[in-house]
Amino acid sequence: MKSTSFTTRILMLLVCLGVAVYFGYQSLRYLDDPLTTTVAYGYTVDETVDASGYVVRSERVLEDDASGLLRLSRSEGERVSAGGTVAAVYADQASLDRQNEIDALEARIEQLEYVQSASLSYEASAKLDSQITQDLLAVRAALAAGRLDTVESRGGELRALVMKRDYTYSGEDLDGQLESLRQELQDLRRQTAGSTRRITAPVSGLYSAVVDGYESVLTPESILEMSPSQLSAVQPDSAASSHVGKLILGDSWYYAASLRSGEIRDIREAGSVSLRFSKDVARDLDVTVQSVGWEENGRSVVVFQGKYDLAQLTLLRQQSAEIILNTMTGIRVPQEALRVVPQTVTGEDEVQREVQTTGVFCVVGVKAVFKPVKVLYSGEGFVLVQPASTERKHVFRAGDEVIVTARDLYDGKVVG
Repeated sequence: MKSTSFTTRILMLLVCLGVAVYFGYQSLRYLDDPLTTTVAYGYTVDETVDASGYVVRSERVLEDDASGLLRLSRSEGERVSAGGTVAAVYADQASLDRQNEIDALEARIEQLEYVQSASLSYEASAKLDSQITQDLLAVRAALAAGRLDTVESRGGELRALVMKRDYTYSGEDLDGQLESLRQELQDLRRQTAGSTRRITAPVSGLYSAVVDGYESVLTPESILEMSPSQLSAVQPDSAASSHVGKLILGDSWYYAASLRSGEIRDIREAGSVSLRFSKDVARDLDVTVQSVGWEENGRSVVVFQGKYDLAQLTLLRQQSAEIILNTMTGIRVPQEALRVVPQTVTGEDEVQREVQTTGVFCVVGVKAVFKPVKVLYSGEGFVLVQPASTERKHVFRAGDEVIVTARDLYDGKVVG
């Protein structure tokens, strides 16, 4: 009896020890399991060349006139026709103050005339509400972008719209108000007539208030003849100045930069390229290569020409930029997730052959599924790929759970 009891205890101890060893081994294997995954996602890569150069335009500096108080009449980048008013010169402060009163009266009269012509209709009120909403969004966007000049102009428009909307709620008789305001406006204009002089544009162009001295130094003609050393040594003309501003002529703009021979070769092979300026321009600009200068110490001056968005570039001069040669869009995965595995395929002659296929393993349910891919671009620690299989089960998609590291992977292996 005692011997049987002792034997049973030994057996139970061995069983418990075996269970403990089994669970210990499984726990150790679980903790040491190298299986790691990540989610694949869509990604865009640009092949670029970094450049530092100058934005060049055909420009004409307007004659300065300091004999009075100058007030600019045009906003930055606004188109001015030949003979159009660019600025006004006032004889004294009183004349300038009267002009401010005239502007305020004209705005008030315009607001009242709008309300009067709209007859307080529902359509007019709805249109005003829509315009007020748009201007509020525009002011908010300008504030976020730090464009205080835009905030000022949009703010004035917003105040005028709110005033118009306010009058649509009132039942006032507007005829008397309009008659009184028009008479006051006429009197002020009569007082100001002899103390104001207009500065007009000699030719048509885009207005810019900034004269930086490069207008006569960097021209569309001069940059075609510059060497890299001349471009890097260019200095503004200190004698060039104007409080009135300048006109930008034509519709084209240029970007001149000194580039290495290898970079120039890549640009020529790319054909069409785009420029991405480091600041002040929100989107990429399409350009063409106008000329490549002679080589000096392995570098040449490349001149790019753009024909759009000139009004957005009036304040740009010396600029860093990325020259975009090619843009690729695909699915981004870690480089270590890429694997080459042997696969058996049947050719057109119905003969089976073993080929090496590049792809990734993805977790589908509880199994690892191999999905062939084509590598588009190899970056630092990642690759950009696209699906290389049309079979539904093996099509690689953005959002798939990709296996980065694992032990003894094969198609169909249970991993979850």
